[in-house]
Amino acid sequence: MPEPSIVVRDATADEADFIVDCNVALAEESEGKTLDRTLLAEGVRKGFARPELARYFVAQCDGRRAGMTMLTYELTDWRNGVVWWLQSVYVLPAFRQRGVFRAIYAHIERLAREDPEARGLRLYVLKDNHRALRTYEAMGMSASGFEVYEHNWP
Repeated sequence: MPEPSIVVRDATADEADFIVDCNVALAEESEGKTLDRTLLAEGVRKGFARPELARYFVAQCDGRRAGMTMLTYELTDWRNGVVWWLQSVYVLPAFRQRGVFRAIYAHIERLAREDPEARGLRLYVLKDNHRALRTYEAMGMSASGFEVYEHNWP
């Protein structure tokens, strides 16, 4: 069976519904959470409207949308640069184990290495998501040693 043709590109605002659908599926699969689609759709639109906050990527496999991720940025004053955070990483079930995430990661890593401000890539993952942990480790990532704490409000 031939290798699939995978292309990773910047998402367009008219793909917001696809991004919303992926995030809904991601939340359900990974955390058993049901997201408010209206609130999520507003957040996705904000991401497209404010490129300093977020950048979306879509992966296509043999011409069909297969996955997506959102990139956000964090200033690191210690390293005088910017850390790129991969967030909302999702590959549709029919395209898993076909190299889609590997292609997304390679594309973003190449862009980061070309950016003189970029200091590295990070993502967070649920510690019991063993499949994702193995995938990220296979890409050369390692646990940072940090725990994430949060305090949320509406």
